[in-house]
Amino acid sequence: MTLGYIDAAVVVFCVMFVIALGVRIFPVFITKIQLDNFADELVREAEIVTFNRFTIDGRIRQGYYSDWELEQNRIEDLSSWKMIKPFCYSLIKGKKLPESFHITLQLPPAQTEDFLKKTNLEFTADQVAGLYLNIRYENGALSCVTGTSLKIFTLDKRLEYEWDEMIRRYFKKKQVHFT
Repeated sequence: MTLGYIDAAVVVFCVMFVIALGVRIFPVFITKIQLDNFADELVREAEIVTFNRFTIDGRIRQGYYSDWELEQNRIEDLSSWKMIKPFCYSLIKGKKLPESFHITLQLPPAQTEDFLKKTNLEFTADQVAGLYLNIRYENGALSCVTGTSLKIFTLDKRLEYEWDEMIRRYFKKKQVHFT
């Protein structure tokens, strides 16, 4: 089987399908996880729908900070969840649940490198564009979907399996029930 140019490009830029974990009870998830545990994770994007649709692009606008601020605060391309969380919580909290929200978190490069070493995978950090956790709440259900993105073409799915398993172990440790 040969892949056309478009097919190969899609596979290279977006090796994405992984697991979808259906978390049973939204308030329990929020209580047990508190999403504080993701403080170092990077936010690719967030969207919260309440009385309005609020969209957050996690990319840092480099021109906003001075070179000194960028260096001192180790600010890179994406905002950390720690920076964005207060804004998201201010939109979510209250007597009414949001209609929906979607938050895409990415493992920081240093943690990605640690993950690759611990799992003994043959990928280098330079080959991994991102390891993601998509947290989505809509229609009264919360789901968490993992994702991987590689800068290279490979048929090897071990990275996806290991990332899925790490998230499963994390949820079990936090006693978050999922299906």
